[in-house]
Amino acid sequence: MRHAATDLPRFGDHRRARIGLLGGSFNPAHAGHLHIAKLALRRLRLDQVWLLVSPGNPLKPRDGMAPVAERLASARAIADGRRIVATDIEARLGTRYTADTLRLLRQHFPRAEFIWIMGADNLAQLPRWQRWITIAHTMPLLILPRPGWKARALSGQAASRLRGARRGARSAAGLAAVEAPAWLYLPASENTLSATLLRRTRARLHKADETASQGAR
Repeated sequence: MRHAATDLPRFGDHRRARIGLLGGSFNPAHAGHLHIAKLALRRLRLDQVWLLVSPGNPLKPRDGMAPVAERLASARAIADGRRIVATDIEARLGTRYTADTLRLLRQHFPRAEFIWIMGADNLAQLPRWQRWITIAHTMPLLILPRPGWKARALSGQAASRLRGARRGARSAAGLAAVEAPAWLYLPASENTLSATLLRRTRARLHKADETASQGAR
């Protein structure tokens, strides 16, 4: 049974849980997101992973961005509603930037232990995010491999600035209980699937269908 997004109350509760937060556009959600969520659950011994479907990423163009309801539906399709939960709570909180979302989640779920999950590509780009230092001091960060990004991420500005807060991969299981700033890079198998690739593939198939349809007339 799929749970509705309202299963995460906007104003929170007092659940005790270790929760990984995987934010993104999910345009659309795909097997790569599920791979990351399951990996985080297993290696960090989390109780849940929340797929935070963004109402709109300030760093991404609006062209080609599906409506939030459609993207939420795609995230629900890969979630199980129990350990992996898709939610539009960011839209219901009315936040635009990750720093504000994380602050409110910490306030509204005060007994939960949160970890922010991101790919190596986002670690490399983190200094472009609004109040990125605040993000790093709000909760621990789990960095997962992305094809072609490891060297750039681990030698970039964010990794350099937060060098003293880096932890070894062997400490992954206890990361949720560590006081921020704390982060680790977790070596793992890489999933090359991306939402961009899916959209391009769908567009090519749609164009091919249109061409075939016109040729049959």
